Amino acid sequence: MEYDWSEADLAFRDEVRAFLDAELTPEIRRAGRLATSVYPDHEASMEWQHILHRKGWAAPHWPVEHGGQDWTLTQHHIFASESTLAGAPALSPMGIRMVAPAIIAFGTKEQKEFFLPRILTGEVFFCQGYSEPEAGSDLASLSMAAVDDGEDFVCTGSKIWTTHATEANWIFCLVRTTRGKKKQEGITFVLIDMNQPGIEIRPLVMSSGEEVQNQVFFDGVRVPKSNVLGKIDEGWTVAKYLLVHERGGAAAPWLQVLAHDLADAAAEQPGPDGRPLIDDPAFAAKLADVRIRIDVLEVLEYRTLAAMATGKNPGPASSMLKVLGTELSQQLTELTLEAAGPRGRVYQPHAAMPGGPVAGYTPPADGYHSGAEWQAVAPLRYFNDRAGSIYAGSNEIQRNILAKAALGL
Repeated sequence: MEYDWSEADLAFRDEVRAFLDAELTPEIRRAGRLATSVYPDHEASMEWQHILHRKGWAAPHWPVEHGGQDWTLTQHHIFASESTLAGAPALSPMGIRMVAPAIIAFGTKEQKEFFLPRILTGEVFFCQGYSEPEAGSDLASLSMAAVDDGEDFVCTGSKIWTTHATEANWIFCLVRTTRGKKKQEGITFVLIDMNQPGIEIRPLVMSSGEEVQNQVFFDGVRVPKSNVLGKIDEGWTVAKYLLVHERGGAAAPWLQVLAHDLADAAAEQPGPDGRPLIDDPAFAAKLADVRIRIDVLEVLEYRTLAAMATGKNPGPASSMLKVLGTELSQQLTELTLEAAGPRGRVYQPHAAMPGGPVAGYTPPADGYHSGAEWQAVAPLRYFNDRAGSIYAGSNEIQRNILAKAALGL
């Protein structure tokens, strides 16, 4: 694989850097640098999305006719890497990276015209309604009912682990419209307006103390059939398409930045013998192993993006990237917590930028926190990252997919 960048690529990199230097405020950078999970502070993320939208860069991977950019694979990589290096917060993926590609692929003309421009501006903010209390990794077992009532479906049931449901005004849901011979049959993909009667949101307190996830209850909620994405009873096809986008993405740049920051911190943090922790052979070996594997992940991401750039479906590669990306992230947060030492055991979320409210926590009036900011963030990232190998289809499920699709087992 050729890694040398052309003069045009270098010019584009300089353009991206100049834009980031000019537009990223200290407050927005702080939200990116001190994010406690893949979901940064909501207000900062939306402010950054508005800035990107004005530039036309909020969704560069979309088709040009819908507001995307005609970038090369290398340009997409440069933009992602430079944004991460500059400390830009991530944008919520549910609208721009997940449901929008599904709307582009399966939506009607009216659905595209209504939703796509509003997703770009943030006027429409989606959350995801997939998992249920009895249907998580085995998503096809979902039971939220959608009863046919003329021009509408009447939806009753609940969804769980719904990220940012309290901020969202729309939710994309998988609902049960009929019962087929296979449990994947009779599922329909619907877009539901959250601002209507019959919807109740109950926040869930995560192990980090944050209220980012929620359970959403639907009691006789009416959904126009015009809000069905794809065909009635064939929503599983749409769901599989969307999950490819959820499981994919570029994790390597973010992990490389975290690993670099950890190496810098370990150079100043004392180890067991009083010398810098980075000089401890055991710690240095573990960090080196993770960094090497992150570089391997980057190459695999290149290969997958190159295939997608030629119109190919990434197929099981998205499962492989999901497994490697989430498990490397977990290993990295474990090492960061180890490096943080005793100060990493102190619960002080006020020194970080959580992705949601922190339940029952009152920060000190003077804002004091023990140790450096990265030491305060370390335990929160550690707890949040435990879910990485479960969400978007557990890594055990992904390995089953790889065994069947790639190895023929």
